Amino acid sequence: MSIPPPSGPHQPEGPNQSPRPPYGQEPLGLPAHPQGSYGPSAYQPWAQGYSPYNRPASVNGFAIASLALGVVCCVPGVGLVLGLVALRQIRRRGERGTGLAVGGSVLSGIGLALWALLLSTGSASDWEWFQQGARDGVTGSLVKGECFNAPDGELSGDTYGIDKVPCSGEHDGEVFASFSLEKGAYPGDDSVAGTADKRCYGLQDSYAMDTWAVPDDVDVYYLTPTELSWSGGDRKVICVFGNATEGRDLTGSLRKDETVLNAHQVAYLKAAHVLNTALESVPDTRYAEDDLPGHKAWAGRVSAALAEQRRLLRAHEWPAGAREPVAVLAGRLGKARERWAEAAKAPDVKTFYEYSGDGVRLIDPSQSITARKALGLDTTPPSDGGDTGSDDGDQGPGGGGGDVGMEV
Repeated sequence: MSIPPPSGPHQPEGPNQSPRPPYGQEPLGLPAHPQGSYGPSAYQPWAQGYSPYNRPASVNGFAIASLALGVVCCVPGVGLVLGLVALRQIRRRGERGTGLAVGGSVLSGIGLALWALLLSTGSASDWEWFQQGARDGVTGSLVKGECFNAPDGELSGDTYGIDKVPCSGEHDGEVFASFSLEKGAYPGDDSVAGTADKRCYGLQDSYAMDTWAVPDDVDVYYLTPTELSWSGGDRKVICVFGNATEGRDLTGSLRKDETVLNAHQVAYLKAAHVLNTALESVPDTRYAEDDLPGHKAWAGRVSAALAEQRRLLRAHEWPAGAREPVAVLAGRLGKARERWAEAAKAPDVKTFYEYSGDGVRLIDPSQSITARKALGLDTTPPSDGGDTGSDDGDQGPGGGGGDVGMEV
């Protein structure tokens, strides 16, 4: 393209005028003066397109973003949309980046197809792990019996970078159970946490059947779906053992169930679990005088549990070395059952304290050490195992509090 010279009569060159260069050879960025001189001009420099030193067309920003999102593959829908927008803008504006936009669109399209497939097959939870794993090294969802380390060793707040490690060494957590929540709309953080808390605490005994073997500073934690992962089909709650003491880890597995215990150990622990469950059903009221009917009903449950525990112990065929200590224990449990049955019928608070106090002393955890030793079970009672929850040792459980805290 050429630009014609300005119209008008030809002006002869004066003696003081410099010869005018041929048209098109003027200095760049400085147009010729209408009178033929090179002084100040009212014209603006020519825009891009005339000079042989023009800058190349810029790369479309949407094209770059589309490729980046296509590679990350965490928001495939956005990457695909940005790629299509970029192609349209490139054609209209003459920009560069067609290859980037096409690549980003293709990768995002693949990611979107995978996302749709995972939703249709109910594997959205694994997709969440895959996404986070691409950034944080998560190798897959955790299952019962596996151990792991959490970011900064914290089993609280939002967590994504969980790494599986052998249970034989130090670790932050050990999975002891998992379950799925009901389908439907996200019930809210409080509801999910409440369900997880109740269910996980109830499931721990089926994994760590020997409660004496669980260290005192170990507590129950859980991993729950977030509102975002819920929308992708995630309903799984993972129940975890972790150390409640800051800065301390777990070492070795806490698993004590049918997979690692023999038949005699399992039989004894199942019988003990019956009583432990009844003891944990103590009323919330601290003193029996605040709710005597509630405490009497609790005493009735303990009495019934003692009868069942005694029956289970007598029904099993124990090995020779454990028969006598188990028989002695069963005899004490029978006497304890009688005291708790009397407490359940107590006409007043004083009578309740008298009989329940006797009942607590007869089921003191130390009374089962001999039988446990004969069966090869842990023989160190939990630190709160002998705590009757009372301010006065002669008063019984109702006199000092509702939490008996015994583990037999």
